Amino acid sequence: MIADRLRAIEARIDDACSRAGRPRSEVRLVAVSKSQPDALVIEAFQAGQKLFGENYVQELERHAALFPAGSVEWHVIGHLQTNKAKRAGELASLVHSVDSTKLARALMDRAVLIEVNIGVEEAKAGVAPDAVEALITSIRSINEVRGLMCIPPPDDEPRRWFAALRELRDRLRSATGLPLNDLSMGMSGDFEDAILEGATWVRVGTALFGERLA
Repeated sequence: MIADRLRAIEARIDDACSRAGRPRSEVRLVAVSKSQPDALVIEAFQAGQKLFGENYVQELERHAALFPAGSVEWHVIGHLQTNKAKRAGELASLVHSVDSTKLARALMDRAVLIEVNIGVEEAKAGVAPDAVEALITSIRSINEVRGLMCIPPPDDEPRRWFAALRELRDRLRSATGLPLNDLSMGMSGDFEDAILEGATWVRVGTALFGERLA
């Protein structure tokens, strides 16, 4: 079941890359294993998936313990508390959700993406678009800032927000002199649109594992 779903997702990524005129190698699938049973995470690994994203450090620790060291690449994709940052940095190769200098300092020397509150939603985590340059300037000597991440506002056309994040990244490239090559955007229902707008990481959970248990 998981193997069939994984093949279907990969085919959708292939098709979106083809339509965008992009090499398939530019886009990587992050399997969102948040709240998933150990057995399904193992099944995904056995089907060939070697990159997983977790929201919570406690779950990351549990799932990482299922596999030999170095056999799986782990990312943190959810909001991260500063007191959990040290452990997250030990386990994850990339943190998608940095939104403060304090958190960046706690993740000293780790590769990070800046989480952008692209729709400036009051209840959502992330940095307002007009504050991203200042945050990058404040942390670029602390961390390797590799790009940006966003979650579009719900109940709206997602592609325009993906385009907005790409356009912001392009402006920041000129302003900061950093390549900012990575864009983490797109989930189960909209990752093709994200790829068409330049996503390099797509975060897919439901389409691979089914509905979360919690």
